[in-house]
Amino acid sequence: MDQQQIRAELSEAGAQELLHSGGAAHLAYTGTDGTPRVVPVGFYWTGQEIVVATAATAPKVVALTARPQVALSFTSEPGRARALSVRGTARLTIVDGVVEEYLLAARQSMDAEAAQQFEENVRRTYDRMARIAVTPEWARFYDFGAGRLPGFLQELVERAT
Repeated sequence: MDQQQIRAELSEAGAQELLHSGGAAHLAYTGTDGTPRVVPVGFYWTGQEIVVATAATAPKVVALTARPQVALSFTSEPGRARALSVRGTARLTIVDGVVEEYLLAARQSMDAEAAQQFEENVRRTYDRMARIAVTPEWARFYDFGAGRLPGFLQELVERAT
């Protein structure tokens, strides 16, 4: 998939809604034992990359250092039937203190007072964090209610009608 196609998928209004939702995504990666993992993660979309932050000592940090290929899945609330799938290569950076995007993500879903309290707690908890940045190398936005379906499903629907 070329960059123009990726940008087109990510530019869809529904995809932008999911990327700016302040909700959770699911991160898929390969564990150190070679088996797949899928974990819910908070994220922040910078407009260029998806940033996930975690403790520098988290097991996924070791796993992603060895095998940085990942997939992320973003889904809408029930009833909207929208999803965004992204694949890419994770780039890890260990930072002193707190990853700024971690705080920005929290501010998307909290009022000012809750965000301030969250930040205070986070700064007390983390002396170092891992910043996991994924630049989309493949992306696909689905809106099942609007007929924006995976190719195989679109073919089945067309054959049935």
